Amino acid sequence: MSHGIESLAVCLDRDHVIRTAGIALLVGTWLTLFNHATALLGLELSFWVRITLNYLTPLTVANLGLIARQTGSSDH
Repeated sequence: MSHGIESLAVCLDRDHVIRTAGIALLVGTWLTLFNHATALLGLELSFWVRITLNYLTPLTVANLGLIARQTGSSDH
């Protein structure tokens, strides 16, 4: 089986989809809040807060992926 097909099979695995959908919901909400804080909450985030959140976001996503992998089944 080619690497691409194997990767797709991993991504479409039911347990994996459930775990990653939760992460996508959390991160999507996070991004929406800080990208649209002014429109949604009437808050103006400072330039440095936005820069900090731009770096914290991939760090958070990477760590959530690690946690999801560690707490998932070990048969993948």
